[in-house]
Amino acid sequence: MSVHDELTSVQRSLDELFRSLGRLEKQLGTGGLEMRRVRADANHLRESVALLRDAAATPAAPKRADLVTISDAPYDPALWVDSDDEGLGARDRRAP
Repeated sequence: MSVHDELTSVQRSLDELFRSLGRLEKQLGTGGLEMRRVRADANHLRESVALLRDAAATPAAPKRADLVTISDAPYDPALWVDSDDEGLGARDRRAP
């Protein structure tokens, strides 16, 4: 199935969920905390599916990684004057 077909199927299921919630509210009433939570969750699902539908309608452009040019010229030795040798510590001190 295509993304559009899947989203349509999800939308139909949500519509059926809302119809079932309406019937359930008639039996249980709308005042209970549980019913309000279920209704709020269903509304969040509807909003999320709408966002998915919008995202699927406008495909994102493929991202191209920025290229970084690294020079072949040697580094300036002054960059390493105060550096430590990895695992050995500073040049003028003993290794731990």
